[in-house]
Amino acid sequence: MHSALARMGAVRDQLLVRLTDDPLDAAEALSFVADPGSGGTVLFSGTVRDTSDAGDVTELEYEAWDERALALMTAIGEEMFERWSIRRAAILHRTGCLAVGEISVLVCCSAAHRAEAFEAARHGIERIKHDVPIWKKEGLAAGEAHWVMGS
Repeated sequence: MHSALARMGAVRDQLLVRLTDDPLDAAEALSFVADPGSGGTVLFSGTVRDTSDAGDVTELEYEAWDERALALMTAIGEEMFERWSIRRAAILHRTGCLAVGEISVLVCCSAAHRAEAFEAARHGIERIKHDVPIWKKEGLAAGEAHWVMGS
């Protein structure tokens, strides 16, 4: 188990980045990005689903290269600020064993206009899934478990 301080960071007051074994709370992300100058807030919530190409899923186990994952998540957040006029952003990802229905990742941002919030949030989750060293292992109802790459 890692300390909370080693697994979270805020590069700036407007950006929250966290990698944690603790459950994620969408209300926390929404509260963090709240801003009186924002006309649009977008929250992407990724959850553990009960099926995959391999069969019925009972759980997912996430592992991360913590330091590298946090550095890349922070860089993705900074990139969101550079490319779009967003006001605030939160990027949160779980590690450990998650049950079906649990939240695995949250990307939330606020902006003056909805288009910027949507585009920045979409960019954030796509970059996380593609570039951040977080891996998941599916536990299947058939009793098997296997690592899933690039999902």
